[in-house]
Amino acid sequence: MKLEGKILGNRYEIIEKIGTGGMATVYRAKCHVLKRDVAVKILRDEFTTDNEFIKRFNAEAESAASLTHPNIVSVYDVGHEGNLYYIVMELVKGKTLKEIIVEEGKLPWKWAVNLSIQIARGLEKAHKNNIIHRDIKPHNIIITEDGTAKVTDFGIAKAVSNSTITAFGATTGSVHYFSPEHAKGSRTDQKSDLYSLGVVMYEMVTGRVPFDADTPVSVALKHMQEEPVEPRVLNSTIPMSLNKIILKAMQKDPNMRYQTATEMINDLEMCLKDEAGSFVKEISDIDEFATKRISLNYGDENQNNKKEGKLTKIKEHFEEHPVQKWIAILLSCVLVFILAVVITLAVLNVGKVKDVELPDFVGMTLEEAKIAASEAGLKLETEEAFHVEVEEGKIISQEPPYQKEYKVKEGSTVKLVISKGQELVKVIKVIGKQKDEAVKELKEIGLIAEIEEEYDDKVEKNYVIEQDIAENEEILAGSTIKLKVSLGIEQVEVPDLTGMTEEAAKQALTNAKLKWKSTSTISDSSKGAGVVAQTVSPKSMVDKDTEVSITINTYSELKTGTININVASITGYKPETEENENGETITKEPGTVQLKVTVDGEQVEAKTVKKDTTNVKVTISGRGTVVVKVIIDGSTKRTQEFNLNTEKEITIQ
Repeated sequence: MKLEGKILGNRYEIIEKIGTGGMATVYRAKCHVLKRDVAVKILRDEFTTDNEFIKRFNAEAESAASLTHPNIVSVYDVGHEGNLYYIVMELVKGKTLKEIIVEEGKLPWKWAVNLSIQIARGLEKAHKNNIIHRDIKPHNIIITEDGTAKVTDFGIAKAVSNSTITAFGATTGSVHYFSPEHAKGSRTDQKSDLYSLGVVMYEMVTGRVPFDADTPVSVALKHMQEEPVEPRVLNSTIPMSLNKIILKAMQKDPNMRYQTATEMINDLEMCLKDEAGSFVKEISDIDEFATKRISLNYGDENQNNKKEGKLTKIKEHFEEHPVQKWIAILLSCVLVFILAVVITLAVLNVGKVKDVELPDFVGMTLEEAKIAASEAGLKLETEEAFHVEVEEGKIISQEPPYQKEYKVKEGSTVKLVISKGQELVKVIKVIGKQKDEAVKELKEIGLIAEIEEEYDDKVEKNYVIEQDIAENEEILAGSTIKLKVSLGIEQVEVPDLTGMTEEAAKQALTNAKLKWKSTSTISDSSKGAGVVAQTVSPKSMVDKDTEVSITINTYSELKTGTININVASITGYKPETEENENGETITKEPGTVQLKVTVDGEQVEAKTVKKDTTNVKVTISGRGTVVVKVIIDGSTKRTQEFNLNTEKEITIQ
């Protein structure tokens, strides 16, 4: 049947088909009352005569409509027109998690954990309302354009108090994500959803499901009988803590898994903070305690005889040991005193105000909240506000906010904000206004300001630079409008340049977003080398691009060094031989040369040495790098630089 163009309930105009599921077809539609696009899920034709499917379809609507949470797709309306049964829900822009996994394969583990936390929070809300999803899989999780995970399709969800699905053939979920008890057709509960979430996490970090086979029955048997390959084996980049979380969620025995979504959320959040931590607790098998038999004697006569015998023995003992008698009396007095103190404290505490557990009012109606507050002994204070997602009459938020096991004093007042539903408002211009004024004006027309601050060299601090929704545009009351607010000119810290070279100082100023202005020099033996002064004090906070001048000390301390001169090598001396008067070969006496050494043109050494001399030591002094010349017989033979700051000794040969 072609439904495009049809109007359901005199309100929803069908625009186009956007998806098909096992039970229903999903269309994009226009709500002519609230002027917004919605998703309409319509039961497929072949099921409209099947009372069981219609019952299950309506159960989906009833279950999902009672849930309001950022990580659950909101259900707005439900109805039927002739043979058309439909649910109207939030139209979410994005992709299914399955599409993302198919496109990208393994997801970065931190992203996978972040998405898992969001999915678990949606399940946490559902489970607190006694609703089990029973079909958690990547196909039923939509990731919005801003990265929010939303659980949809409570197609086989039912209240826990209702009967459960027991026949394997009657299940409509995907067998690759079934819990073992679901696959068996046994009773399923919130721990079954957590098992399925464990499978989804497994697929996110490995790019594949843990169990696969040719037939659904074979896959189901693997869920019941086989252990999965550890995710870390398939993806070594994930931390051990995440590996343990996934395996704990996928335990065959429900008692060995996470017992609540809250427990799982806590471990997932810890994984992001301490990925190498050993915080994942394994649930041990339940201890079996043997029953112990206690022997009791009910004979009154024997009992009385025993009592009389004991009293006689005690009396005789104290007569023989009088000191112990007085100790016993003293101990008795102390015990009586302690008992009196305990009774007194108990009486005094009767009048004290007791602590009570704070209920989670969010999502309740006001009447439900009044009942919960009355049971807890709390008072309520209410105000109304428009909201984009929360339906009229439901509670949006509470102060103090709900926390698990958080207690308040009996009689305390809890402030509730109740949704006025949705309303279109016209956006006003707040660019150029002071931040607090802009926030106040937006609040007055029912909009929420989200502030993002950034430095701006032209706009004064605390004034609005931009708004993401233009003036006069109509949006839903309760929507968020993002404002960019100026922090003024950026303030930066001036670095300490002391001791740096000129180049290093310039680079340090650039890195600190400052500007070098000029360099002056001094030569002062009382100061260290490098930068000795700067025009702006170190550690002070100044405007970005402030100019800083520096002073460099050019004085270099007088240092000494040693020169080793190899005359034989420089002159190329080779021993000469001759025969003596006895006809023997002897080495001739080497001749001599005149050796002179100059440092930076000044003579520091002059002596006559033999040509075969290999080590003439000359001690010199100077500052920094000097030029050493070796002159032999009036001719310069060697010229070499000597850095006295870094070298203590050189050899010239």
